[in-house]
Amino acid sequence: MPKLAEIPREKSRAGGWNAKQPRRHGVAIGQAAPPQDPIAFINRLTHTKGAFAGQTFKLRPWQVRIVKKIFKKRRDGQRQYRTCLLMLPRKNGKSELAAAIALYGLLADGEAGAEVYSAAADKDQAGIVFNVAAQMIRNDPALVAATYIVDSQKRIEHEASGGKYRAISAEAYTKWGYNAHLCVYDEMHAAGDRRLHDVLSTSMGGRTQPLYLIISTAGFDRHSILWELYSHAKKVQENPKLDPTFLPLIFEAPPEADWTDEKVWKACNPALGDFRSLEDMRIACARAKAIPAQENSFRRLFLNQWTEQDTRWLALADWDACQGPIDWDAFKGRRCYVGLDLSRTTDLTAVVTLFPDDSGSGFSVLPHFFVPAGRIPERVTRDRVPYDEWARRGQLTACPGMDINQQLVRAYVNDLCERYDVRLIAYDPYNAVELIRQLEQDDARPCVKVRQTKGELSSPSKALESAVLMGRLHHDGHPVMRWNIGNVAIEIDAAGNIQPSKEKSTERIDGVSALVTALDVMHRDGQGDTTYAVMVV
Repeated sequence: MPKLAEIPREKSRAGGWNAKQPRRHGVAIGQAAPPQDPIAFINRLTHTKGAFAGQTFKLRPWQVRIVKKIFKKRRDGQRQYRTCLLMLPRKNGKSELAAAIALYGLLADGEAGAEVYSAAADKDQAGIVFNVAAQMIRNDPALVAATYIVDSQKRIEHEASGGKYRAISAEAYTKWGYNAHLCVYDEMHAAGDRRLHDVLSTSMGGRTQPLYLIISTAGFDRHSILWELYSHAKKVQENPKLDPTFLPLIFEAPPEADWTDEKVWKACNPALGDFRSLEDMRIACARAKAIPAQENSFRRLFLNQWTEQDTRWLALADWDACQGPIDWDAFKGRRCYVGLDLSRTTDLTAVVTLFPDDSGSGFSVLPHFFVPAGRIPERVTRDRVPYDEWARRGQLTACPGMDINQQLVRAYVNDLCERYDVRLIAYDPYNAVELIRQLEQDDARPCVKVRQTKGELSSPSKALESAVLMGRLHHDGHPVMRWNIGNVAIEIDAAGNIQPSKEKSTERIDGVSALVTALDVMHRDGQGDTTYAVMVV
């Protein structure tokens, strides 16, 4: 560690500083020393955990590239980037690198009275980067002499420059008055809301070259602040001129990549085979393949892929295995059952038709969807849902304006009734009163109410799961339905009853709801295999 222009003072018995030395190396208290090279500074710090604990940093080439990009200078000598989104899969050294950068901001960035913060959704998470930074200091006598650590308050003071470093959590979002020089927001995917982010990001206006470093793995909530920043980062990657002060550094596997392929792992885990264990990845992958509910966690944490929900119910690989070409014209006149899931304004309405096989052991699924045309641009740009492309292909109907036109839904259902032998039309009562009245009274269609409760939906939900796993369900690969399947999460009660949950699912599952509703009345009518209850827990 080179000599620091800090004041190496002895602590008093009370835990404070012995304040008898007002200056050292000609630098007065509260005056920052000239900035140091960040790579040289970090390489003189020490690791704090695992096999490398106590050893000095040796930044890998990929880490050097990250640090160089973060601290890139403009022609006027100021930093190019004010915000950096660094997304790395787990066990690639995010916390240690972030702690080293935080210490650089406090001790070696040349900023007088620097305020440095480690932030996170809760106190424990906020303390992770801080605790690493504190241990880095304790591993170096020169840094111990130059700083004062208050563990109980998660605070580090650097008296020579008047700087301080604190860990804060989302509970502190109302405490205005920050004048941040450098902030590290850890695992933003866990943020319950945007308030702490907004406080920190707007607290830097008084600094000449502040840095806001966001480090996180991917999440699943497409309405979160992290998704907002991630979407912005992807746009900046394509066009850096869009936001020259924003640096996107995203290590991720492509959405369509095979999550079980070790080549895919290597491409997004730069430390794999070095200080990131390949054996650990293999064990986690094998477990995720054996337990489908763990697939999403593996993909988010180890491949940095955004998933559609926290825990997957139906694996897309199993759904895709049920796909094959279907000639729907050949089904003319066939017995079938229709499920409706209606919306009024905001998003999808789903109509799903089920055709039981002649053998009674399986069924074929014909879905169709409706969406307000006026809401398509927002969903395409904000949420990356290609409603526009689906509408062009005829895979959903775009209703003019901002509302679902239920008369178009009515016309579609009546067309189904003319083409096929529709035995029952099942519907969720929500938003259905007027349409069902017209179908029943004006069109003489047989409609059945299916209440959306676990008691009502558990059996058909388990039947759906069983049919997918055993390949008794047949579909033609409808992309909107596949998207819904990928989104769906379930609720389970103490008795083991399940139902698809719109509250737990972060995106639309209307097609799945309509499918389960149709399954319920199909089984009530004595059609389809009902042995699922003993097969699926």
